[in-house]
Amino acid sequence: MFPKATLVATVSLALLTSANPIDRGTGSSIPFAKRSGLTTEDGIFDHQRAIISTIQTHNKHRRNLMNLQANDAASMSEGAEVRPLRTYDSLDKRQKEATTDEGSDLEWAGTISIGTPPQEFLIDFDTGSADLWVPSTNCTQSACSSKHKYNAANSSTSAMQSGTFSIQYGDGSTSSGPVLTDTVSVAGIKSTGQYLSAVTSLSSGFAADPLDGILGMAYQKISTLSHPPFVNQAKSEGSIKDAVFGMKLAHTGSELYIGGTDTSLYQGSVEYHAITGSGFWQISGASALVNNKTTNSGFQTVIDSGTTIMYGPPSAVKTFYASVPDSSVFDSTNGFYQFPCDSVPPVAFNWGGKNWNVSAANFNLGQTSSGSKYCVGALAGQDLGLGGNVWLLGDSYMKNVYSVFSFDQNSVGFAALS
Repeated sequence: MFPKATLVATVSLALLTSANPIDRGTGSSIPFAKRSGLTTEDGIFDHQRAIISTIQTHNKHRRNLMNLQANDAASMSEGAEVRPLRTYDSLDKRQKEATTDEGSDLEWAGTISIGTPPQEFLIDFDTGSADLWVPSTNCTQSACSSKHKYNAANSSTSAMQSGTFSIQYGDGSTSSGPVLTDTVSVAGIKSTGQYLSAVTSLSSGFAADPLDGILGMAYQKISTLSHPPFVNQAKSEGSIKDAVFGMKLAHTGSELYIGGTDTSLYQGSVEYHAITGSGFWQISGASALVNNKTTNSGFQTVIDSGTTIMYGPPSAVKTFYASVPDSSVFDSTNGFYQFPCDSVPPVAFNWGGKNWNVSAANFNLGQTSSGSKYCVGALAGQDLGLGGNVWLLGDSYMKNVYSVFSFDQNSVGFAALS
């Protein structure tokens, strides 16, 4: 699903021992690859890919909400509700097969190892989910043929656990398999009793994807496995002192730090905000601004590195675009709006501190068609079931800031990029 002109950034996934800012030089590095966006090489909005990405986002958080409902229903946001599974129609399926080399804009990946001796996998680090899964050697489907596959029998530290793991996708396929524990290592940080699934059935949507699996970095409350995610487990075993990680998502110089922050990648202090306790990296008191004027206020935001763009409730997004001159609905079903390409609106978010700007390049998803004077915005109106006052901010927001996620202080922070 990488486009022909794939951009690969070398990043560091550091071994940090303190929650305080530290020097990057103490870290170790791994390849950290990023896909391209929802814009084609000739600057056109990839509408069908965007539809599929939106459906994937909807179904991902549907699953998260099902897990949250089962694990801690009381912490669900007001108005949160598990929505029906969204599926692709026949056109979407054909388009999906035809564009399997196209990127979805948001896979920030690096190599991890599982087992003793170590077996290596290319993994998507996702702050919008909370489980680790990779393909199993017992998977004989074509989607597994190009993957690195986990062989439990070859690991002396592997142990089978009760239960099964399953994810359903919008194309009607599933990824499922048994639950195990094993030693997992991320840039040398080890979790010796990490819960994971080695899937024996892999969704066809992953067939051309170079990634092997996903490592979720949100809270246990939204975990299908119902056990601590990697960062929490690593801290409980003493592999890291502090359950904190920082992310810089960019075309070049991208980096994931586990255990603290990298002061070489940002300026000034980190502006922290307490999370709501919903299981997501969700913070309240947000405002959206267009041209330095507030369009929406008092809403909550989920910060999700595994989501391509940004989403808000349809009525709220309609209000937002009412402040964008000459904007109009482009795709009412999927909530996309258009605006004049020669006047990309200045967009920002605020949580009671400074304004955090979204650059024109990150807000503009490209022309509606070749030669069109209109472009599509990276904020779409969608009811994802997260709650009537909850927005989802993915790659299009995170590429503008240095993001810090602290389990220890239950907070999300932002800092200005260097």
